[in-house]
Order: sequence, then C-alpha cells, then structure tokens
Amino acid sequence: MQILEAFDLTGSYRDAAELVGCSHHTVAHYVQAREEGRLTPGRSERRPMLVDEFLPKLEEWVDRSKGKIRADVAHDKLVALSFTGSERTTRRAVAELKTAWRAGNRRVHRPWVPEPGMWFQYDFGDGPRIDGVATQLFCAWLAWCRFRVVLPILDKTLPTVMAAIDQTLRLFGGVPTYCLTDNEKTVTIEHVAGIAVRNPKMLEFARHYGLTVATCVPADPASKGGSEATVKIAKADLVPTEANLLGEYASFAALERACVQFCTQVNARPHRVTRRAPIEMLGEERSRLHPLPEHPYTAAFGVSRTVGEQVPMVAFENGSYSVPHTLAGEAVWVRRHGERVVIVHAGPEGPVEVARHVVTAPGSPRVDDAHFPPQPEGPLDRTPRAKTRAETEFLALGDGAALWLTEAAAAGTYRIRAKMAEAVALARLHDTTTVDRALGRAATAARFAEGDLAAILAHQAHAAPGGTQRAGEHNSLAQGTAGWAGLGEEWEVR
Repeated sequence: MQILEAFDLTGSYRDAAELVGCSHHTVAHYVQAREEGRLTPGRSERRPMLVDEFLPKLEEWVDRSKGKIRADVAHDKLVALSFTGSERTTRRAVAELKTAWRAGNRRVHRPWVPEPGMWFQYDFGDGPRIDGVATQLFCAWLAWCRFRVVLPILDKTLPTVMAAIDQTLRLFGGVPTYCLTDNEKTVTIEHVAGIAVRNPKMLEFARHYGLTVATCVPADPASKGGSEATVKIAKADLVPTEANLLGEYASFAALERACVQFCTQVNARPHRVTRRAPIEMLGEERSRLHPLPEHPYTAAFGVSRTVGEQVPMVAFENGSYSVPHTLAGEAVWVRRHGERVVIVHAGPEGPVEVARHVVTAPGSPRVDDAHFPPQPEGPLDRTPRAKTRAETEFLALGDGAALWLTEAAAAGTYRIRAKMAEAVALARLHDTTTVDRALGRAATAARFAEGDLAAILAHQAHAAPGGTQRAGEHNSLAQGTAGWAGLGEEWEVR
C-alpha cells in the first residue's frame, strides 16, 4: 500500500521507488496488478511433479479402499511400478486425494426434529460379566424429551426383549406411535429385495400395545443415533474399565441398582440440546403418549409351561421349580431374571407372579414347602389312630401313651395289647397324668417288659416331688474317699 501511495503522489515509477526504497520494477508490478484488479494473490500454478503420471493409479487405490489406504502402503506399490520420487511426495499426493474423496463421499445429515409422543428407540450394548456370565444392557431413548432407560438383561431372546420393552413403556408412562430399532432376529427374520420381513411374534406383541415397529437400514447406526449415544454413555458409566475404575459387580441385583442410579442421574440433569432435564420434559410428553394396556403381553413373561397334575413342578432350562399346588394342570409363564427364575400365572384377574426361585442345576429341584398341601404321613412318621374301644381308651391317656405304642411296636414288643390294657387299668388306680408320664419314660428308656410300667409308677410315687434323684452312700462298699485323695500326686511323683 505504501508503494501505491507513493506512485499516486509522484506519478513516476522511479520516484516512487526512491521514496519507498525498492526497485522501480516492483512499483510497476503492483501498479499493473491494481489496474487489472488482482492485488489479492490467487493460488499459484501447481508445478509438475514426479507423481503426476501415477495419480490415476493412486485415485483408483483411494477409491477401492474408501479413503482408508495408508500412504506408506501406496508408496511401496508405486515403487513397484517404477516410481522414483520420495515417500514425502507420495504422502502429500495421497493426502490430497483422500481429502477430495471424502468431500465427494461425505454423508450429510438433515436435522431431525422429533414430535412429542411419536418415536422411541432401543438398542443393546455389552454389559459387565458377573461371576463369568456375560450380560447385556437394554438401552431405550424417548426422542422428544431425551428420557433414557437402561435395563440389564442376560440374553436377547424374544421373551426377554418383550419384557424389557414392556418395562420401558411403563417407565415412560405411555406408548409412543413408533419404535425404531436394529434388525435383530427378534424383529426382522430376513430381507427380501431390501425389504425387512417382520417377526410375526413381535408384531403380535406390538399390536397389544398399539405400537408400530420400524427398523433402520442394516449396518447403519447413524439412523438411530439417540439409542447409540445412550449405549455409549451407559457402557462408559456402568461397565468396569480403566477409565472409570469401577469394581466388579457382586451380583445381578447390584447391576440392576447401578442402572437405576444411572438413569436417575442422566434424566435429572439438563440435556445439552434442550437445556432442560428429560424427566421434566417427560411430564409434558406423557400427555401425547397412548395409554398403556392394563396387563402386559403374556409372552413378555417368558416361555409357557404346563404345571404337572400330580407334582406341581415346571421344567425350565434343565431345572425343575415348584409352583402352588392349586395351579396343577394350569399354564404358567417362566423366564429368567438375573440369578432367579420368575413364574407368572395369567388368571381372570390378570397376570400374577406366583413363584420366584434361585436358578438351579439339573437334578436339584427347587421346592418351596408353602406350594404344597400338608403331606400325608410317610413310612417313618406315623401317628397312632384308634380303631377299637381298647385302643381309644389307651390313646386317651395322652401323648406318652402314643409314644409308648410307637416305640414298643418298633422294638417288636410281645403282648402289646395286654400291656395297653394293664396301663388302662393302672390309670383307674392312679392319676391319668401320672400313668401317661410313666408311659413316656418307659418309651424313652425302651422298657417294655412285664412289670416295667408298674415299677416306674412305684418309683415316681416314692421320688421327691420336683427333686433330682441321686445315689446314696448307704449301699456303697467303699470305706470312704480318703484313699482317692492322693491319686494324682502319686502319678506326678512317679
């Protein structure tokens, strides 16, 4: 600008050059550029390079690799084609070609402005391992309010997915119009000419809730970015890694509690797009959601099983589990939830959980005594029941009489009926309670011989009431205990 100002002042190339201190040719160059309107220098012409004749081949490699080929690999290939330039030259050429390829193949996304009550998405992520067992994270996202739900599951089978969707919709407080997800086999069984063929069982489930299921383009995670972001955030906060320094989970229930805490945290803080908390916006969106069915879809409870007629047990995953005996012959639904098996019965008043057991191994059935009626007496435990008048009179003496009869019969005692009649006769002479107590002591001491009952009654009559009987010294042959006093000392001296 000083050169041009000096020229405008003097009108001479040489005088302007003398004022500014440069060559008059420089002054002429800038004056001419101003007249032609090219004071701002444009891009200089590219000089010929050794790699120019190989550029078509480099373009082919960049296009075939979808812009991923490494420059050093391209340079080695060029050298094999008699290229004599340096690797630096190759790197520059490959970088320019990659930039041009990405510019021509860049995917541009149109902003998606969801309507309230219209869309929710779900996806799966790998969860932590608990006692060596892999888990999955079911991650759902209600589009308008950005409300997130993360549920831990053990597999991605159809009953498990149905139960997770049902629980998610109940946390939403309603049903949106559309559900967007991946092309899992639980949703899409195959593709014909690029058209997804839906799983009929999933369609029955969705029809129960008035929900339309849609799937994204295969291998295109960008088409459901909301659930993908939820999976990314959930895995970062819930799966133990070196970044978050989380410890291993002790049980599946601990992972469930961690998921609840995570959802409470992310739904309570303002979202970076809406600047509002999702839980606050969910209250507004619920007015646009469809009502939930009163009862869940029965298949969401798991697989169906029929309770045994004689033995009220159901088989599930090679294990056997008890249910209330009143459901004998009825159909129930069984599914696994963490370390437990949940059994549900869908009756006239709706589905009700009837049993919950810890997962067991084959050959070790899980039995709850409350599920069975009072059991009949077995071969090792029988209660005496009188059938004759003599038996009735004897058992009327009390529990001691029943115990005596049971033990005497087990010991193979002779003339039991005669001894029972003797006890009844003694009860007429003595107190009934006294005879019953004597029978109990005879049964405990296994004294079933003739005269044993009478001897016990006589002993009870002469014993001090309530006192402890001890052996007296008047029948002892010992002349005192002084001889035993030094027994220990004698052994110590020896």
